[in-house]
Amino acid sequence: MPWTTSDLPHLTGRSVVVTGANSGLGYETALALAGCGADVTMAVRDLTKGEQAAASIRSSHPQASLEVSALDLASLASIREFAAAWSTAHPDGLDLLINNAGVMALPHRLTADGFEMQIGTNHLGHFALTGLLLPALVARHRSRVVTVSSFAHRMGRLNLDDLMGEKRYRAWGAYGQSKLANLLFTGELQRRLDQAHLSVKAMAAHPGYAHTNLQSASAKMKGKSLEARVTEKANDLMAQSAAMGALPTLFAATAPGLPGDSFVGPNGFMELRGYPQLVGRSTRAADLSDAAALWTASEELTGVVYPFD
Repeated sequence: MPWTTSDLPHLTGRSVVVTGANSGLGYETALALAGCGADVTMAVRDLTKGEQAAASIRSSHPQASLEVSALDLASLASIREFAAAWSTAHPDGLDLLINNAGVMALPHRLTADGFEMQIGTNHLGHFALTGLLLPALVARHRSRVVTVSSFAHRMGRLNLDDLMGEKRYRAWGAYGQSKLANLLFTGELQRRLDQAHLSVKAMAAHPGYAHTNLQSASAKMKGKSLEARVTEKANDLMAQSAAMGALPTLFAATAPGLPGDSFVGPNGFMELRGYPQLVGRSTRAADLSDAAALWTASEELTGVVYPFD
C-alpha cells in the first residue's frame, strides 16, 4: 500500500519548524503535521501571508497549535533573530526542522549579505538556521532535520571557485547547484552528527514535479507574462498537487526506522510524481570531498559554526 498522510503518527507534544510554510509544499507540510497534533511554527518571510495560511489550516483543524514567525532566509540577521527568539520561547527543544523554503531559476539577484540568491536562500540560509537551532534539536531525542532538495540536483555542479556566479551566471545552473548543495549538506551533517554520537537524523526529500508557485516566479520577475502563463498551464496539466509533492517530506520527517542521510522522492516515472520511497542521488551528490569543502565554505560565509561539542 502506498504511504499517505493517513500513515502519519500522532505528534502531540512534538515541536516543529517549517520554513516557507505559507504556500505550496511548506503549507501542505504544516497542514499535515498540525493535523496530527504537532506544535508547528510557520517560519515565513511575509507575516500577513503567514497568518492567512494559519487561518486556512485552522479552518481544517480548529485545534491546531500554530505559531507564525518572521524569517527571511536571504538575511543572516533575520535568521539569527528568528533562531534566538524561537530557542528562548521553546526551551524544551525542537523535534523537527523542515528546511523547505526556496527560490528557483531567478534572474541574478543578491541576498542581504551579498550571496547569489539561490545558493544564499536554498543552501546557506538553511545551513545557518540548522546550525543555530542545533542545540534545540540535540535537546530532543531522535529529532530530525529534513532539507527539501530536487531531482534538479542531477544537473547541478558545485563550483566553489565561483559559488556566487560572479564569473558566469546561469539561472538553472545556479538552481541545480543549490539543490546539489542541499544533498551535500545533508550527508555531511549526518556524518558529523554520527561522529559526535548525537541522535539527531539529517534527511533529504524532493517533491518531484509538484504544482507550486516556484515555476512561474522566475518568468514574473523577468516581466515575461506569457512565459509565466505557459508555465502555470503546464503545472495545471502535468504537475502533481502540492499535497502529493509534500508526501516525501512528511515521510522523511516521520517514518520510523529511516537511517540518517535518507533521500525520499516520488515512486513514479523518473521520480516526477507518485508516493514516497527512498531514492538515489547523483554521484556528485555523494562526493565526500565536495561535501566537506562546501561545509567549510558555508561556515566561513555565514559565520555559523556548528556546536557539535
